[in-house]
Amino acid sequence: MSFTGKYQLESHEGFVEFMKAIGLPDDLIEKGKDIKSLSEIEQNGDQFKVTVTTGTKVLTNVFTIGQEADIETLTGDKVKAVVNQEGNKLKVVLNKITSVTELVDGNTLVNTLTLGNLVYKRISKRVA
Repeated sequence: MSFTGKYQLESHEGFVEFMKAIGLPDDLIEKGKDIKSLSEIEQNGDQFKVTVTTGTKVLTNVFTIGQEADIETLTGDKVKAVVNQEGNKLKVVLNKITSVTELVDGNTLVNTLTLGNLVYKRISKRVA
């Protein structure tokens, strides 16, 4: 199953607590909590380009499965990391945050970020 497509955020859980824990300022947390981000994924074999647009902020990461890449985090830091694929899941560890992106069916993308016992879960639906 290919990840390629555009996905609109439908719902998320644990946003405020998670963003506070990673050090995002309160004003950005307030602005961001109600914005429905758009994720665009382009997959070509093991190569991925992921662009997430949240309001005016655009975050783009390009990586190849199993190879080290510079990944930009939610706080804007660049981290060297390796993205691995296990079936329909993409897994990566950025600093102390574990990110798992799962294509549940052809139209639902679930991204779960874990930091210690804090979990931020994003559910997005395919729009294109």
